[in-house]
Amino acid sequence: MKPGIHPDYHPVVFEDASTGTRFLTRSTATSDRTVEWTDGATYPLIVVDVTADSHPFWTGAHRVLDTAGRVEKFERRYGRRTARTEGR
Repeated sequence: MKPGIHPDYHPVVFEDASTGTRFLTRSTATSDRTVEWTDGATYPLIVVDVTADSHPFWTGAHRVLDTAGRVEKFERRYGRRTARTEGR
């Protein structure tokens, strides 16, 4: 690699916001928050919304969409449409 043109690549801890699971990996991402890892060293901590630990594709858990709630929200916002009459 050419020196001086690549970003700093260092160990970072990523934490899943929904499950609390933490992963130690290497990244160019930085953070002001830090965490002490099991090896006693302190690493930058980056909290993310979804990881392989909580993503429905990897966990097999499927979320049920609230379609009735969405329809009601639409009707409240834009009004209920009247039924179309036959024979137009």
